[in-house]
Amino acid sequence: MFTNAGTSSFTSFLSKVAPEMLPGRRALPPGMAADLAPHATTIVAIAAAGGVVMAGDRRATMGNLIAQRDIEKVHPADAYSLVGIAGTAGVGIELMRLFQVELEHYEKIEGAMLSLDGKANRLASMIRGNLGAAMQGLAVIPLFAGFDLAAKDPATAGRIFSFDVTGGPYGETGYDAIGSGSLFAKSALKKRYRAGLSVDDAVRLAMEALYDAADDDTATGGPDLTRRIFPVVMTATAEGTYRLTDAETAALGESVVAGRMENPGG
Repeated sequence: MFTNAGTSSFTSFLSKVAPEMLPGRRALPPGMAADLAPHATTIVAIAAAGGVVMAGDRRATMGNLIAQRDIEKVHPADAYSLVGIAGTAGVGIELMRLFQVELEHYEKIEGAMLSLDGKANRLASMIRGNLGAAMQGLAVIPLFAGFDLAAKDPATAGRIFSFDVTGGPYGETGYDAIGSGSLFAKSALKKRYRAGLSVDDAVRLAMEALYDAADDDTATGGPDLTRRIFPVVMTATAEGTYRLTDAETAALGESVVAGRMENPGG
Protein backbone atom coordinates (compact mmCIF):
# COMPACT_ATOMS: atom_id res chain seq x y z
CA MET A 1 0.00 0.00 0.00
CA PHE A 2 2.87 2.38 0.70
CA THR A 3 4.64 1.77 -2.61
CA ASN A 4 1.67 1.48 -4.97
CA ALA A 5 0.02 4.43 -6.65
CA GLY A 6 -2.70 5.51 -4.28
CA THR A 7 -5.50 7.97 -3.73
CA SER A 8 -5.18 11.70 -3.20
CA SER A 9 -7.22 11.32 0.00
CA PHE A 10 -5.11 10.57 3.05
CA THR A 11 -8.11 9.52 5.12
CA SER A 12 -9.13 7.05 2.41
CA PHE A 13 -5.59 5.66 2.41
CA LEU A 14 -5.60 5.43 6.21
CA SER A 15 -8.95 3.63 6.21
CA LYS A 16 -7.31 0.81 4.24
CA VAL A 17 -3.92 0.68 5.96
CA ALA A 18 -4.80 1.45 9.58
CA PRO A 19 -8.53 2.15 10.02
CA GLU A 20 -8.22 2.04 13.81
CA MET A 21 -6.29 5.32 13.65
CA LEU A 22 -9.31 7.24 12.36
CA PRO A 23 -11.30 8.85 15.20
CA GLY A 24 -14.64 7.48 13.99
CA ARG A 25 -13.41 3.90 13.56
CA ARG A 26 -12.51 3.23 17.18
CA ALA A 27 -14.75 0.93 19.19
CA LEU A 28 -16.43 2.62 22.13
CA PRO A 29 -18.12 1.07 25.16
CA PRO A 30 -21.90 1.41 25.25
CA GLY A 31 -23.47 4.43 26.88
CA MET A 32 -22.88 8.18 26.82
CA ALA A 33 -19.34 9.48 27.15
CA ALA A 34 -19.89 13.23 26.90
CA ASP A 35 -18.66 13.97 30.46
CA LEU A 36 -15.42 11.99 30.16
CA ALA A 37 -13.43 14.53 28.16
CA PRO A 38 -12.90 18.30 28.07
CA HIS A 39 -15.04 20.29 25.66
CA ALA A 40 -13.93 23.24 23.56
CA THR A 41 -16.43 26.05 23.26
CA THR A 42 -16.89 29.26 21.26
CA ILE A 43 -15.50 30.07 17.80
CA VAL A 44 -16.51 33.03 15.62
CA ALA A 45 -15.74 33.74 11.95
CA ILE A 46 -16.34 36.97 10.04
CA ALA A 47 -16.03 37.62 6.31
CA ALA A 48 -14.25 40.89 5.63
CA ALA A 49 -13.19 42.87 2.59
CA GLY A 50 -10.23 40.93 1.24
CA GLY A 51 -10.31 37.98 3.59
CA VAL A 52 -11.81 36.31 6.62
CA VAL A 53 -11.21 36.46 10.39
CA MET A 54 -11.60 33.58 12.84
CA ALA A 55 -11.24 33.79 16.61
CA GLY A 56 -11.73 31.40 19.51
CA ASP A 57 -11.72 31.69 23.26
CA ARG A 58 -9.19 29.67 25.28
CA ARG A 59 -11.36 27.79 27.79
CA ALA A 60 -12.09 24.05 27.84
CA THR A 61 -14.64 22.70 30.30
CA MET A 62 -15.48 19.32 31.81
CA GLY A 63 -18.94 19.53 33.29
CA ASN A 64 -18.93 22.44 35.71
CA LEU A 65 -15.11 22.50 35.93
CA ILE A 66 -12.57 24.46 33.88
CA ALA A 67 -10.40 21.72 32.38
CA GLN A 68 -7.94 24.07 30.66
CA ARG A 69 -7.61 27.84 30.49
CA ASP A 70 -5.35 28.22 27.46
CA ILE A 71 -6.45 25.62 24.88
CA GLU A 72 -6.04 26.69 21.25
CA LYS A 73 -9.09 25.98 19.10
CA VAL A 74 -8.27 27.95 15.92
CA HIS A 75 -5.57 26.72 13.53
CA PRO A 76 -4.50 27.13 9.92
CA ALA A 77 -5.87 24.31 7.74
CA ASP A 78 -3.44 25.21 4.95
CA ALA A 79 -1.88 28.35 3.47
CA TYR A 80 -5.23 30.05 2.77
CA SER A 81 -7.80 28.54 5.13
CA LEU A 82 -8.59 28.27 8.83
CA VAL A 83 -10.40 25.72 10.98
CA GLY A 84 -11.81 26.06 14.48
CA ILE A 85 -13.22 23.29 16.65
CA ALA A 86 -16.00 23.05 19.22
CA GLY A 87 -17.09 19.94 21.07
CA THR A 88 -14.97 17.09 22.45
CA ALA A 89 -11.53 18.68 22.59
CA GLY A 90 -9.33 15.59 22.11
CA VAL A 91 -11.29 14.29 19.13
CA GLY A 92 -11.49 17.78 17.68
CA ILE A 93 -7.74 18.36 17.84
CA GLU A 94 -7.11 14.97 16.24
CA LEU A 95 -9.65 15.66 13.50
CA MET A 96 -8.16 19.09 12.83
CA ARG A 97 -4.63 17.67 12.50
CA LEU A 98 -5.89 14.89 10.24
CA PHE A 99 -7.59 17.53 8.08
CA GLN A 100 -4.31 19.45 7.79
CA VAL A 101 -2.55 16.27 6.62
CA GLU A 102 -5.43 15.54 4.23
CA LEU A 103 -4.99 18.88 2.46
CA GLU A 104 -1.19 18.60 2.37
CA HIS A 105 -1.39 15.03 1.04
CA TYR A 106 -3.78 16.04 -1.75
CA GLU A 107 -1.50 18.88 -2.82
CA LYS A 108 1.55 16.62 -2.94
CA ILE A 109 -0.21 13.87 -4.90
CA GLU A 110 -2.13 16.07 -7.34
CA GLY A 111 0.36 18.92 -7.60
CA ALA A 112 -2.44 21.45 -7.04
CA MET A 113 -4.39 22.88 -4.15
CA LEU A 114 -7.98 21.84 -3.53
CA SER A 115 -10.62 24.50 -4.15
CA LEU A 116 -12.19 26.02 -1.05
CA ASP A 117 -15.40 24.10 -1.72
CA GLY A 118 -13.35 20.92 -2.12
CA LYS A 119 -11.68 21.50 1.24
CA ALA A 120 -15.07 22.00 2.90
CA ASN A 121 -16.36 18.77 1.34
CA ARG A 122 -13.32 16.82 2.55
CA LEU A 123 -13.86 18.12 6.07
CA ALA A 124 -17.55 17.21 5.84
CA SER A 125 -16.72 13.59 5.01
CA MET A 126 -14.37 13.40 8.00
CA ILE A 127 -17.09 14.70 10.33
CA ARG A 128 -19.50 12.14 8.88
CA GLY A 129 -17.02 9.41 9.74
CA ASN A 130 -17.22 10.43 13.40
CA LEU A 131 -21.02 10.11 13.55
CA GLY A 132 -20.96 6.92 15.65
CA ALA A 133 -18.87 8.57 18.37
CA ALA A 134 -20.97 11.71 18.13
CA MET A 135 -24.11 9.70 18.88
CA GLN A 136 -22.42 8.62 22.13
CA GLY A 137 -21.66 12.17 23.15
CA LEU A 138 -18.18 12.64 21.62
CA ALA A 139 -19.30 15.11 18.98
CA VAL A 140 -17.06 17.59 17.19
CA ILE A 141 -18.40 20.50 15.15
CA PRO A 142 -15.80 22.56 13.26
CA LEU A 143 -16.03 25.97 11.64
CA PHE A 144 -14.11 26.36 8.38
CA ALA A 145 -13.21 29.59 6.60
CA GLY A 146 -10.72 30.74 4.03
CA PHE A 147 -9.70 32.98 1.18
CA ASP A 148 -11.10 31.69 -2.12
CA LEU A 149 -8.31 31.96 -4.69
CA ALA A 150 -10.86 31.34 -7.47
CA ALA A 151 -13.09 34.26 -6.49
CA LYS A 152 -13.60 36.82 -9.25
CA ASP A 153 -13.69 39.70 -6.76
CA PRO A 154 -10.99 39.60 -4.06
CA ALA A 155 -13.16 41.82 -1.86
CA THR A 156 -15.68 39.00 -1.48
CA ALA A 157 -13.19 36.10 -1.44
CA GLY A 158 -13.55 35.46 2.29
CA ARG A 159 -15.94 32.54 2.76
CA ILE A 160 -17.26 30.65 5.79
CA PHE A 161 -18.60 27.08 6.07
CA SER A 162 -20.48 25.57 8.99
CA PHE A 163 -21.32 21.89 9.52
CA ASP A 164 -23.81 19.75 11.36
CA VAL A 165 -22.99 16.58 13.29
CA THR A 166 -23.77 14.41 10.25
CA GLY A 167 -21.23 16.24 8.11
CA GLY A 168 -23.55 18.50 6.18
CA PRO A 169 -21.59 21.56 4.92
CA TYR A 170 -23.33 24.94 4.70
CA GLY A 171 -22.01 28.16 3.24
CA GLU A 172 -22.59 31.09 5.60
CA THR A 173 -23.07 34.72 4.65
CA GLY A 174 -21.15 37.37 6.52
CA TYR A 175 -20.45 35.65 9.82
CA ASP A 176 -21.07 32.58 11.95
CA ALA A 177 -20.28 31.13 15.37
CA ILE A 178 -20.23 27.67 16.94
CA GLY A 179 -19.99 26.32 20.47
CA SER A 180 -21.87 26.89 23.69
CA GLY A 181 -21.49 30.67 23.51
CA SER A 182 -22.45 30.92 19.84
CA LEU A 183 -25.96 32.16 20.60
CA PHE A 184 -24.60 35.24 22.36
CA ALA A 185 -21.72 35.74 19.92
CA LYS A 186 -24.05 35.67 16.91
CA SER A 187 -26.45 38.04 18.64
CA ALA A 188 -23.60 40.53 19.04
CA LEU A 189 -22.46 40.04 15.44
CA LYS A 190 -26.01 40.41 14.14
CA LYS A 191 -26.22 43.95 15.47
CA ARG A 192 -22.76 45.16 14.49
CA TYR A 193 -21.76 43.30 11.35
CA ARG A 194 -21.69 45.27 8.11
CA ALA A 195 -20.74 43.96 4.68
CA GLY A 196 -17.37 45.29 3.52
CA LEU A 197 -15.74 45.51 6.95
CA SER A 198 -11.98 45.86 6.84
CA VAL A 199 -9.95 42.98 8.24
CA ASP A 200 -8.87 45.14 11.19
CA ASP A 201 -12.47 46.08 12.00
CA ALA A 202 -13.50 42.41 11.73
CA VAL A 203 -10.75 41.43 14.17
CA ARG A 204 -12.07 43.95 16.69
CA LEU A 205 -15.64 42.76 16.13
CA ALA A 206 -14.62 39.13 16.67
CA MET A 207 -13.02 40.01 20.00
CA GLU A 208 -16.13 41.96 21.04
CA ALA A 209 -18.36 39.00 20.13
CA LEU A 210 -16.25 36.62 22.21
CA TYR A 211 -16.45 39.02 25.14
CA ASP A 212 -20.24 39.04 24.86
CA ALA A 213 -20.29 35.24 24.70
CA ALA A 214 -18.10 34.98 27.81
CA ASP A 215 -20.33 37.49 29.60
CA ASP A 216 -23.34 35.15 29.38
CA ASP A 217 -21.88 31.65 28.88
CA THR A 218 -19.85 30.11 31.71
CA ALA A 219 -18.08 27.70 29.32
CA THR A 220 -16.60 30.57 27.28
CA GLY A 221 -13.51 32.31 28.61
CA GLY A 222 -13.09 36.05 28.19
CA PRO A 223 -9.82 38.01 28.18
CA ASP A 224 -7.88 36.96 31.29
CA LEU A 225 -5.88 40.04 32.30
CA THR A 226 -4.42 38.35 35.38
CA ARG A 227 -2.92 35.34 33.57
CA ARG A 228 -2.41 37.26 30.29
CA ILE A 229 -4.53 34.75 28.35
CA PHE A 230 -6.37 36.17 25.33
CA PRO A 231 -8.36 34.65 22.46
CA VAL A 232 -6.57 33.19 19.44
CA VAL A 233 -7.29 35.40 16.43
CA MET A 234 -6.28 34.47 12.86
CA THR A 235 -6.85 35.95 9.41
CA ALA A 236 -6.80 34.45 5.92
CA THR A 237 -6.18 36.84 3.02
CA ALA A 238 -4.51 36.82 -0.40
CA GLU A 239 -1.18 36.93 1.46
CA GLY A 240 -2.01 33.72 3.35
CA THR A 241 -2.95 32.95 6.93
CA TYR A 242 -1.72 35.05 9.83
CA ARG A 243 -2.06 34.63 13.58
CA LEU A 244 -2.11 37.79 15.64
CA THR A 245 0.80 37.88 18.05
CA ASP A 246 0.32 37.65 21.81
CA ALA A 247 1.15 41.35 22.06
CA GLU A 248 -1.49 42.24 19.45
CA THR A 249 -4.25 40.17 21.05
CA ALA A 250 -3.29 41.49 24.50
CA ALA A 251 -3.55 45.11 23.34
CA LEU A 252 -6.87 44.39 21.65
CA GLY A 253 -8.25 42.47 24.63
CA GLU A 254 -7.26 45.21 27.07
CA SER A 255 -8.90 47.79 24.80
CA VAL A 256 -12.16 45.80 24.72
CA VAL A 257 -12.16 45.38 28.51
CA ALA A 258 -11.43 49.09 29.02
CA GLY A 259 -14.33 49.97 26.76
CA ARG A 260 -16.69 47.72 28.72
CA MET A 261 -15.54 49.29 31.99
CA GLU A 262 -16.93 52.57 30.67
CA ASN A 263 -20.10 50.94 29.30
CA PRO A 264 -20.69 47.58 31.03
CA GLY A 265 -23.96 46.98 29.23
CA GLY A 266 -22.66 47.09 25.66
